[in-house]
Amino acid sequence: MSIWTPQSWRSFPIQQQPSYQDQELLKTVEKNLHKYPPLVFAQETRELYKQLGQVAEGQGFLLQGGDCAETFNDFNAPKIRDTFKVLLQMAVVLTFAASLPVVKVARLAGQYAKPRSSDFETINGVSLPSYRGDIVNSFEFTEAARQPDPNRLTTAYHHSAATLNLLRAFAQGGLADLHQVSKWNLGFVESNPLKERYQDVAQRVQESLRFMEVCGISAQNSPSIRETQLFTSHEALLLNYEEALTRRDSLTGDWYDCSAHMVWIGERTRQLDHAHIEFFRGIHNPVGVKIGPNIKPDELIRLIDNLNPNNTAGRLTLISRMGADNLADKLPALVSRVKQEGRKVVWSSDPMHGNTVKASNDYKTRDFEAILAEIRNFFAIHQAEGTHAGGIHLEMTGENVTECTGGAYGLSESDLSQRYFTQCDPRLNADQVLELAFLIADTFRTARK
Repeated sequence: MSIWTPQSWRSFPIQQQPSYQDQELLKTVEKNLHKYPPLVFAQETRELYKQLGQVAEGQGFLLQGGDCAETFNDFNAPKIRDTFKVLLQMAVVLTFAASLPVVKVARLAGQYAKPRSSDFETINGVSLPSYRGDIVNSFEFTEAARQPDPNRLTTAYHHSAATLNLLRAFAQGGLADLHQVSKWNLGFVESNPLKERYQDVAQRVQESLRFMEVCGISAQNSPSIRETQLFTSHEALLLNYEEALTRRDSLTGDWYDCSAHMVWIGERTRQLDHAHIEFFRGIHNPVGVKIGPNIKPDELIRLIDNLNPNNTAGRLTLISRMGADNLADKLPALVSRVKQEGRKVVWSSDPMHGNTVKASNDYKTRDFEAILAEIRNFFAIHQAEGTHAGGIHLEMTGENVTECTGGAYGLSESDLSQRYFTQCDPRLNADQVLELAFLIADTFRTARK
């Protein structure tokens, strides 16, 4: 391969990039971003690498989730807190059920860019550039709002820095206390229409905490009871932004993309001879790549060769996004080939993207049962292949939105309009993702038996 630099991607073809009118302003913004402090630090990233290495070896589980796309207008402390809170609630349930450490990675503090299926959007005969996330342009359908604005790169940086600051405070400042998180779960169970199904796990977690207190293990003397580690991630779509935040570590001399602890490549930008693969092969972050139903085993092996040539556990997470109807036909051959080749990867399931449909009232939505079916099939396939179902990757929010149908509360298509707030793809709400966590816990418990 050619010599890698943070800029070498610029000589490769690239997909899903905005077309900026003011190139001089863009260069100025990129230059300024390069001077700004890193958002995350290399040692934090190495710790995530280590933990994902344990997941790859079957000794952990990856919980990755958060907004489809963060927005500047919804940037506030309660929204960040609620997503943090529901991730912790899910992690406690999964940790207890699986008897494995859960690695918590949020789609936060940088998930501002979105790929689009078309460069233009047409409404009532008017065509304008597609909305590509707040880091690029505005959702408002006007010519001025849809023009890509380089200054939004700077705004995204500052919003990400503030979000990270608050997440670190939550993680270390008492909001992560297991006693508090367990009480939240009890509250969820008590009000849930299917509470009898989930009560056993929630109550057993409470009993375990009481037992530890009797044994002298409490929040006062054990930091692991009152604190947690939460890492950040996003799809690294805009490589000029990622390049500007790429730094050489003073201790190791390695290059890290310091915009997040983990970054991933989407299904639309994983071409082997394109810019995103070129950029990702040189950074030392743990990285992910989305793989859809059209990828073939040989292509997947070449993808792994490019992104994890040293076969290091924790380096690469394969995030399958097949759809409930395709998974059983497509995934087994991929898992079998990767196992046969002895490749060390984390297998994670994204049950969201392959199950997106348009409702009869024109709302884009996802059905809870389809999401659950894909996850269950994902676990079943790995059990049959003798490999480790290593994680889940969810588009979700801590808010009480009505964007996905189904779940214990029986949201229907007629409910979608009540609280449909997403500017991109539909997200599971807090009740739905917690219900999902308890149902996955049942899968873990069955497998252990």
